[in-house]
Amino acid sequence: MRFRHPGRGTLGVVALVVAFAAWMVGGFGGELVTRTASNIATVLITAAAGTACLLRAARGRGRMRAAWTGIGLGGLSYTAGAATWTWIETVQGREVPSPGLTDVFYLCMVPLTAVGLLVVPVARQSLANRVRSIVDGMMIGCSLLLISWIAVIGPLLSEGAETTAGLYVLLGYPLGDVVLVTIVLYMIALQRRGGQGSGSLMLIGAAMLVIATADSLYVFMTLHGDYASGGLLDIAWFVAFSLVLLAARRPGSDLTQPASEAQDAAEQRPFAMLVPYGVVLAALVCSVVFYAVTGQADVFFVGGSRTVLIILIIVRQLLTLLENRHLTRQLEARVAKRSIELQASEARFRALVLQSSESVAVIDADTKIFFQSESVERIFGYPPSMLLGLTLVDVVGHRAAPSIAAGIQSIRDQQLGVVVLEVPIRHYNGRIRLAEMTITNLLHDPAVGGYVLNTRDIHDARELQEQLMHEAYHDSLTGLASRALFRERAHEALDRGTQADDVAILVLDLDGFKEINDSLGHAAGDALLLQVADRLRTAVREGDTVARFGGDEFGVLIESIAARADAEAVAGRIAAALEEHFVVGGRDLRVAVSIGLASGADADGIDQLVRNADLAMYRAKSAGGAGLAAYDPQMLSGLLQRLELEADLRLALERDELALHYQPTVDLRTGEIIGFEALVRWHHPTRGIVSPLDFIGIAEATGLIVPMGRWVLAEACRQAVAWGAGSTRRLKMSVNVSVRQFEHGDLSATVAEVLAETGLPVDQLCLEMTESVLLTDTDENLTQLVRLKALGVTLAMDDFGTGYSSLAYLRRYPMDILKIDRSFVDRLGGELEDEALVRTIVRLGKSLGMTTVAEGIEEKVQLAALRELGCDVAQGYLLSRPLPAADAGRLLAEGLGAQVTVPA
Repeated sequence: MRFRHPGRGTLGVVALVVAFAAWMVGGFGGELVTRTASNIATVLITAAAGTACLLRAARGRGRMRAAWTGIGLGGLSYTAGAATWTWIETVQGREVPSPGLTDVFYLCMVPLTAVGLLVVPVARQSLANRVRSIVDGMMIGCSLLLISWIAVIGPLLSEGAETTAGLYVLLGYPLGDVVLVTIVLYMIALQRRGGQGSGSLMLIGAAMLVIATADSLYVFMTLHGDYASGGLLDIAWFVAFSLVLLAARRPGSDLTQPASEAQDAAEQRPFAMLVPYGVVLAALVCSVVFYAVTGQADVFFVGGSRTVLIILIIVRQLLTLLENRHLTRQLEARVAKRSIELQASEARFRALVLQSSESVAVIDADTKIFFQSESVERIFGYPPSMLLGLTLVDVVGHRAAPSIAAGIQSIRDQQLGVVVLEVPIRHYNGRIRLAEMTITNLLHDPAVGGYVLNTRDIHDARELQEQLMHEAYHDSLTGLASRALFRERAHEALDRGTQADDVAILVLDLDGFKEINDSLGHAAGDALLLQVADRLRTAVREGDTVARFGGDEFGVLIESIAARADAEAVAGRIAAALEEHFVVGGRDLRVAVSIGLASGADADGIDQLVRNADLAMYRAKSAGGAGLAAYDPQMLSGLLQRLELEADLRLALERDELALHYQPTVDLRTGEIIGFEALVRWHHPTRGIVSPLDFIGIAEATGLIVPMGRWVLAEACRQAVAWGAGSTRRLKMSVNVSVRQFEHGDLSATVAEVLAETGLPVDQLCLEMTESVLLTDTDENLTQLVRLKALGVTLAMDDFGTGYSSLAYLRRYPMDILKIDRSFVDRLGGELEDEALVRTIVRLGKSLGMTTVAEGIEEKVQLAALRELGCDVAQGYLLSRPLPAADAGRLLAEGLGAQVTVPA
């Protein structure tokens, strides 16, 4: 138990006890005054103790309220007895009769206080503990009864009293005290055994012991006619009820321990085991001393009590033995279970380390390797036993050693410090591999005692990422910068420029290229574009950026103090360079170029700058081509058609002008149709069929893509349900979603709503998205994707390789399908380098557990190459064009036939 600093109330009670004791000892004022003071003081202290207990009960709840109420009523019952005694002796001036009303009040304290103590809440116990607690209580009660018999009850019965009633009343005091002291010791032992304990209960226990002693002396003195009020015996009752008062006033007191004392009480649990034996020992000592002094022994009662005590001790020891055996079995079972868990955990850990894609090593402070996982042989080729005892420099080589040493030094003084490095490591076969090494400082951990190195080979992944980044930032045909790289450099140039006129761009479109491409074929068109790209490189200045936007459209970025004038000069050189004829396939070909010029002074950002240059280029083309046009604000009139198209698009959903076409996806292993991709088409009442290229961009820019996307999703799901009716085939329906749909509302809630409306099983829906979804507001989009994944929807990355294609994003986002962009498929059957790139993407998908889908297949050689590379699913015009629902249904029923042949 923890000792608290005594409060003013406690010090006041102690002062009263000292003053009362001094008065009783000194007899100040004479016998009458002392007797009167004793009687009044006893009434006041018992009333204060009882009232304090009742006030404590009012603040309590449940069984604690009942406990304090019982103790308080017991105290007030004693108060009534003391008040009656005082009235008769002090006011009326006559001797207090015995037995009388005072005895009734005094003895009523016993059952009231006993009930209060018995309802004190204790910890829940097992059946064996409850039985043992009962035996403990019987041992305590029998021992106390034996002590009381020897000290009080035996002599009282021998000498008798004036009346039988008087004898019974006098017997009631020691017997009641035995009951109270037994209950107090029993409850204290019970609570200590449960790890509870309480300072308040200890104070009440002490009070009951003092009352029992005083009552025994009172009976003895009454028996011999020696008791009178105002004597030393009254000090004992005053002290006893002062202890009850302190218990009730104890700060935060309860008869069970406060939570802050749990540890102290738990440390005192042996007290619970010793209390019964201590009381038994006291009883035996008392009986031995009594026999030694008097030479007499009550064979019937004393001998019988000893016999009962011996039997109870034997029973208690048997119960303890049984409980110990039970605890031993429980402990053995827990140890066995824990051993099995540890063995399983060790086996699981070993399996994880062995199969890990990382090499795990532990080095000491001198970088000497003293543990190496077996996975290092699979990753870097070294047998683990070969590395043990070597220093890290001996293994990684001198190129990586300085970086690793610096990394270790940076966390040397940080417990659990972590540093991540990218270092070149020599493979066992001699090749240098780029590795990612995570170093964790566990020198302070006695189970490890070193630096833990988790190393994984990222060489192939980094090469692929760099290759994909090059593909994303460069045109695959001409090697010029792509639109993405052009926009990035233009944005940087605008940020660097001190004046708006420091940046200008040219947008070029070849006149007559479509005719050449349609008449001579795509191969001739590609050859012509390659020569055009070469001439553009020679026509621009050093430092200018030349980009191919797509098709026959190019862009040039000029950055200088006089950017507009320099751009006009560059445009002149480009026009002159392209005037000379081109030789393609033995033919002389001529093309002209329409050029639009815009400067940063006319735009607020890169988007407006490119738009202005586009408008200027279209002005040059509309003027007959083969010329240069600079942007003028009046050119915005050309946007009217776009605005009209936008207005019509807003009404298209209401007028039911949109329809879906479905392009099948085919399993390359079986040749069977396993699903469809839903593609939206617009049947305009006056324009006819409007190409998605003409209106999807408008829908994206205006936000119309959000309601349009929901319509497409619902219509595609309904069609999938219709095709699945009465069939066991589970077709996967793929629907494209836009980044704008992620930005507006909760896409996962919309998908769940549509699935509930249409009844399509969630595992039959696939949502396709481009890499722009991964690069825009990544944290929010990741949350949306996780919610979609939680629904059970399949997620596909569309046009993989045309954007940033970061491998970090692939690992972070929960994608299921990787769709290889058609630009990579177009090159299959040609250069081995192109085939190697597709093979790498397929392997990447498999390593990440993703299905690979090749789109844009138009030639059989491409289909054969993809099947040989291990691609899972195919899609393209060779297999089927996008078809209306009715035609797609017939294709589903009849199969692809000769379009796809599965090799034997």
